[in-house]
Amino acid sequence: MTSLQDLIDSKPNFVEYLYNDTISQYHKSRTSLFATLIAPEYTTWREEQRAWRETAVLFNQSHHMPVLYVKGPDAKKLLEYLSPCTFSNLSTNRAKQYFACTPRGHHIGDCILNYYGEDEGFELISGMPLLNWVRYNGETQGYDVHFTFDPTTPYAKDGKRTKYRFQLEGPNARAILDEICEGGWPELKFFNTTYVTIAGCRVHVLRHGMAGHAGAEISGPFADMDTVRDAILKAGERHGLLQAGTRTYYSTPLEDGWIPYPLPGIYTGEDLRAYREWLPADSWEANMQLGGSLYSDNVEDYYWTPSALGYEKLVKFDHDFIGREAIESQFAGPKRVKRVLRWHHEDINKIMASQLGDGPIYKALDMPTAYFGWPQADEVRSKDGALVGMSQYCGYNINEREFLSLCGIDEAYAEPGTEVVLTWGEIKGGSRKPHVEHHEQTTIRATVHTAPFSKAAQAKLRAVI
Repeated sequence: MTSLQDLIDSKPNFVEYLYNDTISQYHKSRTSLFATLIAPEYTTWREEQRAWRETAVLFNQSHHMPVLYVKGPDAKKLLEYLSPCTFSNLSTNRAKQYFACTPRGHHIGDCILNYYGEDEGFELISGMPLLNWVRYNGETQGYDVHFTFDPTTPYAKDGKRTKYRFQLEGPNARAILDEICEGGWPELKFFNTTYVTIAGCRVHVLRHGMAGHAGAEISGPFADMDTVRDAILKAGERHGLLQAGTRTYYSTPLEDGWIPYPLPGIYTGEDLRAYREWLPADSWEANMQLGGSLYSDNVEDYYWTPSALGYEKLVKFDHDFIGREAIESQFAGPKRVKRVLRWHHEDINKIMASQLGDGPIYKALDMPTAYFGWPQADEVRSKDGALVGMSQYCGYNINEREFLSLCGIDEAYAEPGTEVVLTWGEIKGGSRKPHVEHHEQTTIRATVHTAPFSKAAQAKLRAVI
């Protein structure tokens, strides 16, 4: 067995395999894989969540995100053809949220894209299914491009990355940046980039925000990591800065509304057979770990579209790209859109109470985020029982004092304030995944809200618009 296609052909039911027998890279990173590199918690995840709303936090992104560097005469041509994102505004001082779809318009993956000019080319940060898709097309479709792949730290031969990467976030982030950047923090619009000097080191900065505040992604040569981090932490002491561990880091999507790592829509269709034969049987795609209450023998029921992920505004029909006709058709008809579900407190209390005394035990609510599936797919139904959406990512946010989940939902049920019902727990008492306990299914009532849910993130979005 050498390829993903070989693996699929060897399984009588590939969904059943993904649901029961895989352990995703994400689950490993949440448990032991990165524990020696970044602490799960530096204080507590509750205090670290509060800090991104009240003071400031420093996230260390240096170890868990793979990076693909793309350069050569055809680099721009390749990347533009693979994505609905426009390249008409391509600039060395502006980053992009970049994503790609299949010929049938199903989402493959997304990442942050930086452009450094013709000589240095492009930097694609995170999103392994997307990085693999880019490499496949560049290597097999006759493009004059050169790739350099920078794996995550545990898979790097010398345990080192090309670059370190930090995210400084929170209401006091600007004051810290003003203090540590020589000459002060430059005024940057959202998602714009530039270079600054910190502690004598040349640093690339991206005006970015993960939790609703004016933050920055900070990166540079890996050898400079400790010097830059020490400067940030020293300046941050008087501004209430906390380092944030992995438990806190992975809870940020609940505030900013980004749906991480949807199942890539590449497992079906003869037009993608060659790609599945190119992907190895131990690839990231072969180890996606389905979980949650949604169970279907048809893997396409787990696929996503750009509108369901909230990427409709990123799609520009100013160029030819893979999946263009399919996406045009999707946009013309009824579709799913991205929303946040606020779970009803009474049903949360019901699940908590089931852990005590007699009676059925429901699937425990992991805090701050659930990660027994990657992706975790839960049924969202209307009050009359119709399946109207898929909840992807769920957990608790102390700043809002709410359990929330992100979802794609049919437009007819997407009006804020609409009440829906989420099925909680897995079928047949739980899957064979070793980290899923035996439990019974139940339901959770939820109210539909626009994304992002947090007041701070909504204010930032209004300011950008």
